[in-house]
Amino acid sequence: MAASFLAVPSPSFCNHRKSQVGLCLPSGIWQNGRTHFPICLQMQKCKVKLYMIPCKAIVRFWALKRFASVGSLEVDTEDQKHHLSSGFSAPNDFARSKTLHDHSSNLWDGMNDFERQLLELFNEVKSMIMMGNKNDAIDLLQANYEAVKEQINAGNKGIEEVAILDIIALGYVYIGDLKFVQSLLDMMSGIVDSLKDDEPLLDAILLHMGSMYSTLENYEKSMLVYQRVINVLESRYGKTSILLVTSLLGMAKVLGSIGRAKKAVEIYHRVITILELNRGTESADLVLPLFSLGSLFIKEGKAVDAESVFSRILKIYTKVYGENDGRVGMAMCSLAHAKCANGNAEEAVELYKKALRVIKDSNYMSLDDSIMENMRIDLAELLHIVGRGQEGRELLEECLLITEKYKGKEHPSFVTHLLNLAASYSRSKNFVEAERLLRICLDIMTKTVGPDDQSISFPMLHLGITLYHLNRDKEAEKLVLEALYIREIAFGKDSLPVGEALDCLVSIQTRLGEDDTKLLELLKRVLRIQEREFGSESEEVMLTLKKVVSYLDKLGRKEEKFPLKKRLSNLRMKYKQKVQY
Repeated sequence: MAASFLAVPSPSFCNHRKSQVGLCLPSGIWQNGRTHFPICLQMQKCKVKLYMIPCKAIVRFWALKRFASVGSLEVDTEDQKHHLSSGFSAPNDFARSKTLHDHSSNLWDGMNDFERQLLELFNEVKSMIMMGNKNDAIDLLQANYEAVKEQINAGNKGIEEVAILDIIALGYVYIGDLKFVQSLLDMMSGIVDSLKDDEPLLDAILLHMGSMYSTLENYEKSMLVYQRVINVLESRYGKTSILLVTSLLGMAKVLGSIGRAKKAVEIYHRVITILELNRGTESADLVLPLFSLGSLFIKEGKAVDAESVFSRILKIYTKVYGENDGRVGMAMCSLAHAKCANGNAEEAVELYKKALRVIKDSNYMSLDDSIMENMRIDLAELLHIVGRGQEGRELLEECLLITEKYKGKEHPSFVTHLLNLAASYSRSKNFVEAERLLRICLDIMTKTVGPDDQSISFPMLHLGITLYHLNRDKEAEKLVLEALYIREIAFGKDSLPVGEALDCLVSIQTRLGEDDTKLLELLKRVLRIQEREFGSESEEVMLTLKKVVSYLDKLGRKEEKFPLKKRLSNLRMKYKQKVQY
């Protein structure tokens, strides 16, 4: 972050930014706590968040046509992206019972009238939403809810009623309205608990319920439902059936979310074994569980294991699609992240550059695609990390030009790239150019979001810090005070963004000769914010505590200083041992 160039503000303040503001802020080299696509070297390692590899050739049983004929491998890309992002599948699963027995490749022919009506209802809701008629979709779902509720109140509590509730719940998830979903799941749970395992459609309904419970972060319920559907499928088709894959993946995802990584890894390995038995060891169908496994390894700090997994994905995609296919480039990006997490930043840079070339040359995605944009930013971060700042700036300038061409200068992404580029120039001590870019940012944002919007406080604070480095302290103080005022109103006086601004203000006012007593009170305020947000023994607290002790010593307040100095000494010892370890 730009504030880090001041040397005084704690980089921890950046952790709060992404969750609080709409503006995308500068990337990880200057913002150590960035929560999206971070690449930051820590103890010769990199913390990363991986891109989802697009799997255009994944069997239907885990995409929208999850339980249709196992003969077809192709799925609709856009539908699959939605499935992967929302965490649930469409109700094509209801076709499962017949297609399992007759192996028909025609999904529609495999349905009875009731199943077809269910699918038509969901597709109608989906079409309305895609056409922008969200209210009409809600009206349709509500009408069906009232009808099925009347049936349930009349004593009809069978598979058909719960199947309709399932479609209604899926519709609300698709809309993005999760408030009503919980009550629908409660109604469904009351019915399915009394149904026998051999009921038709029950396994598909349970699968949807498990996914929706997971979306609502009700992990305990999700696991119970997944376990039931796994038991049902195992009893019908055996423990190595390919039909187990979806429910096992759902269970593994839940286990990973609640910190039971060891068990999740076991299940991912089981899924991989099932697919290898049914599809072969080089099938593209292996990519999704492998990707999930690799991502879990990254999360658990097992970078070596993650690198091995992502290397296998790259080999599979290269063999299936050829080395010049865009999917191969995406796999390279994930492997580059794993190498970075393993401390191999230089290797990651070269692999990343190759990946971007492959994706661009194959026309796999447009130049202005948001994924492509974020990959360029990540590579720019890596280049700065390994000391190749000029190359990094060239990439950031490319991002700026592409955004200007395709989206215009008033698009939020354009401001983001200006901020990134300004931070890069600040890193290289070219504060004059950084100032120019930051003033452009402020001009654009003043016109687009207004002078009092919370998002404008971020380039405003960065500009204040830049002016501090140019020894224009009065101008710097004015901007930082303005940013502080905006943040106090937007986020609250005890928020992390306010703490960051206060930290910067102390540094500037120290050089301006502000009263030490006043500065001490500001630092104490910063300390309270950090203690609440990070804990009393955090590294952030230790750094600020050092400043507080210094001011107490300067003011001769020995009685106050002694206990804090002792606390500081204990924290230093703790972190010294941590580094040695």
